[in-house]
Amino acid sequence: MTKYKIRDISLSQKGMERIEWAGRNMPVLKMLRNRYEKSKPLSGKRIAACLHVTTETANLMLLLKSAGAEVALCASNPLSTQDDTAAALVHEYDIPVFAWHGATRDEYYDHILSALEIEPHITMDDGADLVSTIHKERRGLLENIIGGSEETTTGVIRLKSMAKDKALRYPVIAVNDSMTKHFFDNRYGTGQSTIDGILRATNFLIAGSVFTVAGYGWCGKGIAKRADGMGANVIVCEVDPVKALEARMDGFRVMPITDAAKESDIIVTATGDINVVSEDVVKSAKDGIIIANSGHFNVEINVEYLENHCNNKRLIRNQITEYTILGKKVFLLAEGRLVNLSAAEGHPAMVMDMSFANQFYAAKYLMEKGNTLNNDVYVLPEDIDMAVASDKLETLGIKIDRLTDEQKKYLDSWEIGT
Repeated sequence: MTKYKIRDISLSQKGMERIEWAGRNMPVLKMLRNRYEKSKPLSGKRIAACLHVTTETANLMLLLKSAGAEVALCASNPLSTQDDTAAALVHEYDIPVFAWHGATRDEYYDHILSALEIEPHITMDDGADLVSTIHKERRGLLENIIGGSEETTTGVIRLKSMAKDKALRYPVIAVNDSMTKHFFDNRYGTGQSTIDGILRATNFLIAGSVFTVAGYGWCGKGIAKRADGMGANVIVCEVDPVKALEARMDGFRVMPITDAAKESDIIVTATGDINVVSEDVVKSAKDGIIIANSGHFNVEINVEYLENHCNNKRLIRNQITEYTILGKKVFLLAEGRLVNLSAAEGHPAMVMDMSFANQFYAAKYLMEKGNTLNNDVYVLPEDIDMAVASDKLETLGIKIDRLTDEQKKYLDSWEIGT
């Protein structure tokens, strides 16, 4: 297979140092490497991964390789690739990478096809583009694929749609739905890194601003909470009445997004759906509004409308495109792509430590059980979730209580009452 397609291999030394720094803050992955590097449970298996090419992902690749897998990595987002990380994986660790920052759409899919030259037994996805490409263009690979795993909400939605339509041809583990993923990665990771991306791009003062969050899932909750903690006046926009009610009871204003746009300084989308910041939202928006996306794909914001109807467009600051439209200024961050990875560095290593532990366990679980599973979307067994949480607590030096035999008996019995 083609060995690699990266921007600049001379960046490898810098990338290796940053990978090592992230690794210091990923003690669970280090624990797993120590636990499985001798037994090598993934020995003889090939894994194609379509993930954000970051220092945290690099540590997952090193874990998979140490556990015996042959791996190939491509990017799940054209703007999230860290070129020095890609260089280090290739030059220092001999792991094929097909990604560079700012890839065009054609280059992006060429990189996916290059990673698939490994003829994987297992796929790892962040957005389901790898799975989709296999099913559309490389169906000959399906025969040898045991299963796959999916990292993010958007990908899980796509895969469940495929399963519903009987189009999915192999089982996939929804890593995103593990408690040690969405409780922590989505809420704390997305919450912090989204704010980080907005601040790096704009140097805007959050305190005192009107900050609107579209979508109140785990990611939206995390963003809203962090914006609130920094002194913003937070508005939440939702289509789910239960989540809207939850947002209200969490202390946030709730209203339709077209109403919110009239007073918002910043709007952030985190829904996983299309055209959330629509033409009507742009028309309603006040002059100077900042628009960012923290959902997986750039479809949440109607960038096409901005492009086709603006009177003027310019890159006013790195990661900020200024559109003059309808007599006002609209500022779009990171081309409407993931602001936390395009304008910042994504989630902190401490939280990806758990998410990528789940990815490892998903691969191991597929090795053991994949041939017994139907072509559907599954959640990792609860005992694996608990094991990841226990490992994380151990690395933090935290001990917790355990149920006594008496307490276990009480909980298991229906006969014992008041």
